[in-house]
Amino acid sequence: MTFNPPPGIPLGSGELNQWRVSDSAVDLIRPHGAESPVTFPAQPQELRVDLRRTALIVIDMQNDFCTPGGWLHHIGVDVTPTRAPVIPLNRLMPELRAAGTRIVWVNWGNRPDRLNLSPSVLHVYKPTGQGVGLGDPAPLTGAPVLEKESWGAAIIDDLHPAPEDIHVDKFRMSGFWDSPLDSILRNLGVTTLLFAGVNVDQCLLCTLQDANFLGYDCVLVEDCAATTSPQFCTDATIYNVKQCFGFIARAPDIIDGLRNAAAPA
Repeated sequence: MTFNPPPGIPLGSGELNQWRVSDSAVDLIRPHGAESPVTFPAQPQELRVDLRRTALIVIDMQNDFCTPGGWLHHIGVDVTPTRAPVIPLNRLMPELRAAGTRIVWVNWGNRPDRLNLSPSVLHVYKPTGQGVGLGDPAPLTGAPVLEKESWGAAIIDDLHPAPEDIHVDKFRMSGFWDSPLDSILRNLGVTTLLFAGVNVDQCLLCTLQDANFLGYDCVLVEDCAATTSPQFCTDATIYNVKQCFGFIARAPDIIDGLRNAAAPA
């Protein structure tokens, strides 16, 4: 029996994960698309990735973590280190967008009633049951901590999402639990993830680990990530990513790779 592929009605939200359908037949073979390879230095080995199957995951660059007046600042944490990713991210993101790589912002965005947050999640932010925790008004702004559409949950003013960027709310340290992140990435045909944001030893690392467990290729962009934790936490994170979960790269090297790939032969 000869199969005649449908003439051309795509069905699917991502161009690399689509069927083609007609009234008489369905073609389940996904389009491969032209590769868009780029090579850049990384640890422990140099990397070559397909930009069309790559996404940059930016985690928790939000007012409550990174801005004076936010939740971390209120509890006495110096938020200065969380600003370190701003300049390299603002240099890297336009280059990636121009190359067709998607930017995915993964941020806390809790329900006002907190019904999907377990006691173990709430305890992290309110360990004694006293003080200001998730959803409570921050004293300096009155904004509910990390509540969806609040000032505290908003992306900091120094970073500028583009209209085509993707936004995913998360409710755990990992961006994959109780969220649509995995479904979105698979519908986009993404296999390689670049990771940026804060805190590198907490939410970023948990999300990266889960990505590795789910079979994604994981690259921590070291200069686009930061933490308010002691330096040994960053050192341990970098060690474990290289040892167990993926690769370490830097934004200038990725940008050089992008520009070299785009240059005329």
